[in-house]
Amino acid sequence: MVSEEAYAYTPGLKVKLSTIIQKIRRLPIPGEVLVSEGDKVDYADVVARTQIRGDPEIVKAAMLLSVDPEDLPGHMVKRVGDSVVKGELLAKYSSFFGLIKKNVPSPLDGTVEAISDVTGQVVVRGSPVPVEVNAYVPGRVAKVLPREGAIIETNAAFIQGIFGIGGEAHGKIRIAVDSLEESLTEDRITSEDKGKVLVGRSWVTIGALLKGVEVGASCIVVGGIKHGDLTKFIGEEVGVAITGEEEAGLTLIITEGFGKMKMSRQTFNLLERFEGYVASVNGATQIRAGVLRPEVIIPHSEHFEEVLGDELVAGMIPGTSVRVIRHPYFGALGRVLGLPIELQQIQTRSKVRVVEVELEDGRVVVVPRANVEIIEE
Repeated sequence: MVSEEAYAYTPGLKVKLSTIIQKIRRLPIPGEVLVSEGDKVDYADVVARTQIRGDPEIVKAAMLLSVDPEDLPGHMVKRVGDSVVKGELLAKYSSFFGLIKKNVPSPLDGTVEAISDVTGQVVVRGSPVPVEVNAYVPGRVAKVLPREGAIIETNAAFIQGIFGIGGEAHGKIRIAVDSLEESLTEDRITSEDKGKVLVGRSWVTIGALLKGVEVGASCIVVGGIKHGDLTKFIGEEVGVAITGEEEAGLTLIITEGFGKMKMSRQTFNLLERFEGYVASVNGATQIRAGVLRPEVIIPHSEHFEEVLGDELVAGMIPGTSVRVIRHPYFGALGRVLGLPIELQQIQTRSKVRVVEVELEDGRVVVVPRANVEIIEE
């Protein structure tokens, strides 16, 4: 029995063999929900749709016709509320028995929203932009959110990464390396990997990322990446707010951190176990308030005897799998050996609670408890 003083709880990344996943699929503005509670849905099934108003474009019609603003209404071919297509006449002017002609075409498809006899401008609103939300994961509609969307429920294996880029995608899992130490390089990716989720144990090279885009891979999941390679790949410095909107050509999920870092054995083993299954992936990451982790969801109908263990009830106890998240052992994996009750002084001369961790390479280190996170199994 572990005493109350002998454990601590530090939330960490989840690595689940089998769990119930619920994904909220919500429209950005109210619209039409296309499913009912209890319906079965697949990855690409549309569960809700709406339309967002198009962007407005201002046309300096009076200036183009060389007329006074107050005279513009008399030269308009279209009225407020009329539909127009790109190139269609909005207004025209002729003089000297038609010898002088000036026309104002619509710059886009849309609707005439306003005609001003003060500014001489015409506002054309672009056509509505359709927006659809798909199920993202196959499963059952657990709840309908009226005019908003639905909650999709599925049984799945679930892995959280530490950082990612790119949005939602799905594809069949393929282990792209032969050994635990091998990095994912471009020669490991072929034209047959189109649409697949490629898994490497160690770090990924810039060449592999570019080859993945070239062949149309859906996602790459690896332990680490060099910061410089990531910057080169997406063409800019990584933002600190939220990722997921990058147009990089594929989704990238990093499970451990920056540098030449190996994926944790249990994460790799889980992915290897489900090789050939179709996974839903999302690289969206938020590292400030409202933390959002990149994810790999592998729907399946298998049932496992998965025992969570005391560490998820009591928190961190001897034997708990952890990851160090601060220098000098950043990204190192290990298991808790002990949780001294007494405060200990660290390099900053502050006194904090610490944890003794046996790393995968056999070293035993002592670090502040705030510098580790539990790997939830």
